Amino acid sequence: GDFSFIKAHKADEAGNLTFRLSANNFNQPMASAGKITIAEVEEIVPLGAIPAEDVHVPCIYVDRVIMRTGHEKRIEKLTLQKEDAGAQLSDSPKDRIIRRAALEFTDGMFANLGIGIPMMAANYISGITVTLQSENGILGLGPFPRPGEQDPDLINAGKQTVTILPGSSLFSSDISFGMIRGGHVDLTMLGGLQVSANGDLANWMIPGKMVKGMGGAMDLVGSKGTTVVVTMEHTARGSHKILPECTLPLTGTRVVDKIITEKVRV
Repeated sequence: GDFSFIKAHKADEAGNLTFRLSANNFNQPMASAGKITIAEVEEIVPLGAIPAEDVHVPCIYVDRVIMRTGHEKRIEKLTLQKEDAGAQLSDSPKDRIIRRAALEFTDGMFANLGIGIPMMAANYISGITVTLQSENGILGLGPFPRPGEQDPDLINAGKQTVTILPGSSLFSSDISFGMIRGGHVDLTMLGGLQVSANGDLANWMIPGKMVKGMGGAMDLVGSKGTTVVVTMEHTARGSHKILPECTLPLTGTRVVDKIITEKVRV
């Protein structure tokens, strides 16, 4: 394209850029995609203030630097750790799905979890090590932060505030999708609107309703070597969600390995 507009944490006087925590996202590859790249930064520092190994975008890609002033970082989806996280589950339909979904985790696996029930199931991982990955560039997700620990530069792909564990790593979204497309993620667990008899999945939009996009779901479910588990309630407003054929726009064809509802695991 003619222009790339990106955000960074700091720029030095030469135009080298560095990002903070998970704010790299797609900014890094986008910097090389435009003929002219304009970077908005929080601070401009002297040459040498950004160590060479911390430069995420070299100055050769950056044509303009604008320092923003008086800007307050906003958290779009403040998500905090609940006091009852990990509490004993009830026999409600939702809790039955969570309980069964938690059994899908195995020791040493890398997993990508969708928002809602999949993330809740992670609260019941016990006695094994599971490393959680997020499409926006995190490997080693921790629990949601406690009140006061949230950071606007540390969010997951669903824009929820998160924490990271010792041994975690942060990187750009293109590297993250390389992990996904290369089949390095062992398990993808996500919600669904409909699943067909042959494993087609529809989970990203309902026609006529506002949608921001399917996010990384198409890549996550289309990667060979990754087990795809869909968690969802058995029916929605009286209508079945496991069907001979999906009637909603598809996320992927023949991609679902397992379905977990409050009634069945297939």
